[in-house]
Amino acid sequence: QVQLAESGGGLVQAGGSLRLSCVFSGRGRTFSEAAMGWFRQAPGKEREFVSGISRSGETYYADSVKGRFAIARDNAKNTVSLQMNSLKPDDTAVYYCAKTPRVAFFAPYSYLSTQNSYDTWGQGTQVTVSS
Repeated sequence: QVQLAESGGGLVQAGGSLRLSCVFSGRGRTFSEAAMGWFRQAPGKEREFVSGISRSGETYYADSVKGRFAIARDNAKNTVSLQMNSLKPDDTAVYYCAKTPRVAFFAPYSYLSTQNSYDTWGQGTQVTVSS
């Protein structure tokens, strides 16, 4: 069964840091042949793009997190991480990791930032930032 499992969420004060991890369970080279993304959904809001990483390792970020968050992938371990620094109360949300189907080596922002590009989603991990 193909699945994604996030971890690392929690409660942190404004200005603090958290590191989210997402492990993919699946067959063969599926993970390395896909692009990965992080999305978040705050209470009462639509789910939104946070960050994405292509097969080539190119990274993309929403303007709201640029310069504070960093995405990385480890194909040997089938994992993608999201290092979140200088956290703000507005970052409070459930964070989801997601995987695309097999895609080209280079994927543009327009593809990675679109939820419909992804076919596998994790259950989400709660991040709460107190002021």
